[in-house]
Amino acid sequence: MSLINALTNSARLVERRVVTWEEFGRLADSLAALILRTRRVRHDLVIGVLRGGGPLALVVADRLRVRVDFLNVKSYTGVGERAVPRVLSTIIEDIENKDVLLVDDLVDEGATMSFAVEFLRSRYSPRSIQTSSLFVKPWSRFIPDYYLGSVREWVIFPWELCEFGTEGCAPGEVSRWRMRAGWRARTRGSWSISCSTGG
Repeated sequence: MSLINALTNSARLVERRVVTWEEFGRLADSLAALILRTRRVRHDLVIGVLRGGGPLALVVADRLRVRVDFLNVKSYTGVGERAVPRVLSTIIEDIENKDVLLVDDLVDEGATMSFAVEFLRSRYSPRSIQTSSLFVKPWSRFIPDYYLGSVREWVIFPWELCEFGTEGCAPGEVSRWRMRAGWRARTRGSWSISCSTGG
């Protein structure tokens, strides 16, 4: 079964939300504004949890006017298949006795963020670690210090459209895939699919 058919067939189970680059920009700016307005410390460094936290960390670090670094943690083996989190590559900045802001795009169950916090704390001895994400799932066991809201939908960010779209994902294919899979334009270029939970 192709990924398109799998996504279409599973549509009865969950609503999906696709975030466009434009929407991502607005969300990232809103998160940075929230952090600036409510932060308890002035952060020395932003660390993005790759892959999803990379683009967000770049924007947040720019708005906070601090340096950025990245921690590559793998938590998935496939679409929706979780594994024990492990570090693929680590930061290069010295964070000992510094105030760090750890950033990821979404906190689902919380295993990746919890793992990343403990990894940084035990290996690098920062003075403090605060956490942030655009969204958190209501069932998460980890609640970030800063986040914009809770979502139940399966969120697809602009840097992973092809991952959840068609094989090859040549220019223009994403739009055709969206239409074949039943995606409908929602507002101002963002896409979603509304799915029933019944049979």
